[in-house]
Amino acid sequence: MKVCVGLSGGVDSSVAALLLKQQGYDVFAMFMQNWHDTEGTLHGDCEWEEDKFVAEMVARKLEIPFYFVDLSEQYRQRVVDYMFDEYAKGRTPNPDVLCNREIKFDAFLDKARQMGADMVATGHYCRKQQALGPDGEPLFNPDGSPVWSLLEGIDPGKDQSYFLCQLNQEQLSRAMFPIGDLLKSEVRTLAHEADLPSADKKDSQGICFVGKVDLPVFLQQKLKSVEGNVVEVYDPFYAQDPHYLECCSLLEKGEWSDEELMILSTPVSYSSISFETETYRARNHHAKKTRYKDNPWGRIIGTHEGAQFYTIGQRKGLGIGGHSNPVFVIDTDIESNTVYVGEGQDHKGLLRRCMRLSAEEMHYLRTDLEMRPGQELRARVRIRYRQPLQDATLMMRENGLFVMFDEPQRGITPGQFAAVYAADGSECPELLMSGVIDL
Repeated sequence: MKVCVGLSGGVDSSVAALLLKQQGYDVFAMFMQNWHDTEGTLHGDCEWEEDKFVAEMVARKLEIPFYFVDLSEQYRQRVVDYMFDEYAKGRTPNPDVLCNREIKFDAFLDKARQMGADMVATGHYCRKQQALGPDGEPLFNPDGSPVWSLLEGIDPGKDQSYFLCQLNQEQLSRAMFPIGDLLKSEVRTLAHEADLPSADKKDSQGICFVGKVDLPVFLQQKLKSVEGNVVEVYDPFYAQDPHYLECCSLLEKGEWSDEELMILSTPVSYSSISFETETYRARNHHAKKTRYKDNPWGRIIGTHEGAQFYTIGQRKGLGIGGHSNPVFVIDTDIESNTVYVGEGQDHKGLLRRCMRLSAEEMHYLRTDLEMRPGQELRARVRIRYRQPLQDATLMMRENGLFVMFDEPQRGITPGQFAAVYAADGSECPELLMSGVIDL
């Protein structure tokens, strides 16, 4: 069997290539360049020229053919343009999930197959196995091909299944994950034992194939900077907000109608917090000045350069001091260009129990697991990479999939992907489906 390894220059893909060669596969390596523009990229991080150089040395060390492919145009069209569009709408996309779905296991896979590859292997920490039915027997498609399951990797600190939550059965059938059964420490050990040039290379950070970026500077390539207010919301606001109080009352129920689920999944709006001005005389009693009147629900504490550059749960980059505890973004309003913040990680604006996934953007890794309106399912859910799995109840309705968490969640962010895993108690559960957080 001929296998193309996506060799990135990192230790993970290097060891993936090493293991495949040791197992007797006909292996060749291909390095993909997906980004040329350096605007907004922090110097020294994820330099593709250096990565390509290391990848080529690894291939030479393993004595496998090495090729280069430029997929930058596909990456810009399928990943970066989507990313700009989502930020412009006030949503926060995950470009790494899109990169795997649209580039690594689509455009790159096509190139690999054109070169004769039967399979594509990557250095992802996850596992693939043939799916089993309720009776424990292997599942097959009508054409006799296996139905595949995607499971978490063995290393709990490095599992990357979340990034693959949008893959389909065709993509999984062509995918290999050679290091999914290893710990990161074991991967490093194997790299050192084989004297691979990437053995001590640090893990890459930032946006897939772009690198670590100053996000506002990066986004300003297409999104205009417009100054707006940063408004701090005080906790007493929630004691008088009708929507918040209604949600608190509804959460005491054990069952909810479609209308009640919509209410529970709709975030609190802060547009009712308004600020009136007043004039006063300065100390010299001659010059008149203007100031905002005191407001019991909040205050304007600063300015920003564009609400679209901020995301819910964000802490860094606000440039706001004078607080005993960290300040977090709790909401953004693109129309009024306002960023709302709250002090402390337990601020009420950060915590929610219910969210909705768009019905149009639901994706099932196995079509036999597709949920129908009226169905409910106990599951474990992850709303961001490396977040511990959270217990929840899924409720499919005509207007979307509602996720009711057992415990309140911090920073539920529209535009992000939510990955749903089986609640079977296994240490490395199967990834069942994913969806885009709508509310």
